Amino acid sequence: MKLALIVFGGLALVAVAGVAFFVYARGVEMPEYRVVEQDGPYEVRDYPAMVVAEVTRKGARRDTLSAGFRSLAAYIFASERPGPRIAMTAPVIQQRREPIAMTAPVIQAQGAGGDWTVRFIMPSEYSLADLPAPVGEGVRLREVPAQRRAALRFRGDASDEVMAEQEAALRDWLAGHGLQPIGPAVYAYYDGPMTPSPLRRYEVLLDVAATPSAAGGDRPAG
Repeated sequence: MKLALIVFGGLALVAVAGVAFFVYARGVEMPEYRVVEQDGPYEVRDYPAMVVAEVTRKGARRDTLSAGFRSLAAYIFASERPGPRIAMTAPVIQQRREPIAMTAPVIQAQGAGGDWTVRFIMPSEYSLADLPAPVGEGVRLREVPAQRRAALRFRGDASDEVMAEQEAALRDWLAGHGLQPIGPAVYAYYDGPMTPSPLRRYEVLLDVAATPSAAGGDRPAG
């Protein structure tokens, strides 16, 4: 009986966590995009221009993600500036800062130190001129131009090894479809630490050179 209660309690916890994830994923705004190609977990998407708040930190990927998140959260929740709070959106974006004037491919271990930029996408109701000015912590506001991106979505672990494997898989898929990636990979994090690891959603994205659009419809990133 005791074992049955433990098993039932565990199943109930998973069910509650699943509901919490379901509510979270639909309770915040996510950027819209147009799907131009889909192949299982792989997609090619057209994103419109969007406004972001971003900050660059030096260090390992996980450390810079946490540090950047804290600085951006302080901005949107108005803890260090006057003015109203700004709604949280998903996903949180992280990208290694690409060196200037690269003349040859540079391969770096995912866990190695470096400059990483962390971004919060601003709610679509805001233009760049509408947003309150950041105060301290190196937070910047800018408009990201419209982009075509390939994406690979997955759930579970987000270790350096897994992220590297998923990025390699996406690059292989692009090569097999005659698509040329541009710039460093983008990592998208959809869930916080309170979401059980098996339910956490991630994406690896790569900008690609534009090609004629295939049939597709506008879909939210959900």
